[in-house]
Amino acid sequence: MFAPTLHTARLILRPLALSDAPAIQRHFDNWSIIRNLAATVPWPYPADGAETFVRLQLDRIAAGEEIYQWVLVLREGDGEAIGNIHFRPRIESMKGHRGFWLAEPYWNRGLMSEAIAAVNDFAFGPLGLDQFIVCNVATNIASRRVKQKTGAEFIGFIDLAHHNGETRSERWVVRRETWLQHRQL
Repeated sequence: MFAPTLHTARLILRPLALSDAPAIQRHFDNWSIIRNLAATVPWPYPADGAETFVRLQLDRIAAGEEIYQWVLVLREGDGEAIGNIHFRPRIESMKGHRGFWLAEPYWNRGLMSEAIAAVNDFAFGPLGLDQFIVCNVATNIASRRVKQKTGAEFIGFIDLAHHNGETRSERWVVRRETWLQHRQL
């Protein structure tokens, strides 16, 4: 499933493309980002890590897997990918349905909350979902804050190994009804 292009006040969320690999490699090969991710992400990040990731995702999408992959691009920027959101709406996974990262120079500006709001609108609008699960390593305060700002409800903890050595992850549910109420605030 190719992701539709989504627009926010400051961002364009466009489908992942092979041409995004150099920007992803440059921004993602950063311990400050990877330390909060599941240990399945390779570290040290290989020199061809982004290209391998993009090719794998595009192959999965081309094979018909229901996965939506967006890169975040500043509306007033040069078109370079500064982050990524993936969304798998109908999987059965304790790890959740959505994951994201943002390049460190763009942290603390509310950009990811803005992008997640657009993805939530897509999930509860065109996809017609009633709810989905999201997770984050328990010490990732910024990720927790994005969830709180975008209407997620904390439902407990799960065990999931992360690069920072932690295994405790927060589990959240995002519900259509709650999101629609949250959007009207």
